[in-house]
Amino acid sequence: MKILVTGGSGQVGSELLHALTGLGALYAPNRSQLDLTDLKKLREVIRDMKPDLIVNPAAYTAVDKAETEPELAALLNAHAPAVMAEEAQKLGAAMIHYSTDYVFDGMSNHPYAETDRANPQSVYGRTKLEGELAVSSVCEAHWIFRTSWVYGVHGGNFLKTILRLAAERETLRIVADQYGAPTWARLIAQKTADALSVAIKTGGIAACPGTYHLCAGGIATWHEYACYIVDRAQELGVPLALTSASIEPISTEAYPLPASRPRSSRLATDKFQQTFQLKFPCWQGDVNACLSEFLQKHD
Repeated sequence: MKILVTGGSGQVGSELLHALTGLGALYAPNRSQLDLTDLKKLREVIRDMKPDLIVNPAAYTAVDKAETEPELAALLNAHAPAVMAEEAQKLGAAMIHYSTDYVFDGMSNHPYAETDRANPQSVYGRTKLEGELAVSSVCEAHWIFRTSWVYGVHGGNFLKTILRLAAERETLRIVADQYGAPTWARLIAQKTADALSVAIKTGGIAACPGTYHLCAGGIATWHEYACYIVDRAQELGVPLALTSASIEPISTEAYPLPASRPRSSRLATDKFQQTFQLKFPCWQGDVNACLSEFLQKHD
């Protein structure tokens, strides 16, 4: 099986290159080889390669900046996935596309199921939903994996930002009324590979197409998440100027940002777990593992 992976240097993409090893011949062009803003070139690359599977974690993820760059966000999050889906369908190939909890408005009192109505409140969320709709409407053999609060050893993310700020500052103010599940990029990649292994034995992606929620178990606020990071880092001997007791919980209104965030990013993962007979660990264990690995690499 020939597998084309986009965004191989990103948080999820870099982990996918490890997790998918052994499931097929991987092709992960860099940005100079495959610029996703060049849709004509994107079509040419796919037609030349003729992959059996396209895996697309690449995206425009600068949530606030997207408010002033809606065209670029749409190009990367909606139009490029649409081209991939069209070319996959023509080739009889399958496609795995990653999306986000930001397609929801965050007003639900229960974890969002895949069938709940999407109502994005930001340019980022809207363009990601447009990408979902493009993929699902064009490519018959597709998986859309929605995830949330992604972090990892690679790239910029909340975990690494908190570590940096905790070393520089004696106080922090972190939002405490938004809820979600911090999800390690490695978990996303590994569960993708596990699901693919299961599907290969039971008819492939075409036998169980659709949208699935893929994120860690448990729930946290950004404030709880930040406190956990600081506490674990101190236990691992990291010298910090900050303690978790010095992190002040604040409301969303007290920290205004250009893009609106969902108050509740809780995603129900029952469908994924039942379809593939796979379980998700609670978020804390993965944060511990990622933090330890990151600190070892930067010791």
